[in-house]
Amino acid sequence: MSEKFQNKYRISSSRLKNWDYGKNGAYFITICTGNREHFFGEIVSVNNNNEMLFTEIGQLANRFWLDIPKHFPFVELGNFQIMPNHIHGILIIDKKDNMEALRVETLRVETLRVETLRVETLQCNVSTENGNKDEQMAMISPKSGSISTIIRSYKSVVTKNSHYIHVDFKWQERFHDNIIRDSDSFERIQSYIENNVANWKEDRFFN
Repeated sequence: MSEKFQNKYRISSSRLKNWDYGKNGAYFITICTGNREHFFGEIVSVNNNNEMLFTEIGQLANRFWLDIPKHFPFVELGNFQIMPNHIHGILIIDKKDNMEALRVETLRVETLRVETLRVETLQCNVSTENGNKDEQMAMISPKSGSISTIIRSYKSVVTKNSHYIHVDFKWQERFHDNIIRDSDSFERIQSYIENNVANWKEDRFFN
């Protein structure tokens, strides 16, 4: 892995080609707020130590991240940190002992997809294009149990609840991920996340 996890680091700009984002593995995730606004709080110095002070939205972002394994039982959490304008976290997918949980989650996602399509169809006038709509949606929808599905679900629940507090809250459209390929990289990223608050002024997203 070519990332540097000290004062500088690089985040890949897109998903890796030909990679199954539902397979077992550890993923380093970064999600930014829209325009990198400080919706989640501020980092202040207390007795010469940096501390992250959460806003209400920051508390929601923290709580719902902790809840991810409740909704996706095949996911384990590595280190994560809610920062003023972004989130860093490690998600570990391990489905080998959770096939029943995966089956239930798959049914839930498929049911949600069908209901979404039904609502969209009712909102549109009947046309000759509707016959291909289901196929098109199936092709572009993230695979059940994938990193994209997990992050989409997380961003959605944070957005919904945050809008009761701040109607202008929004996420950056895309998220960044890196596949963690070995134990040394895993430990470096774990350490980077753990020290993210302390090193805030050197952070790429500090502004």
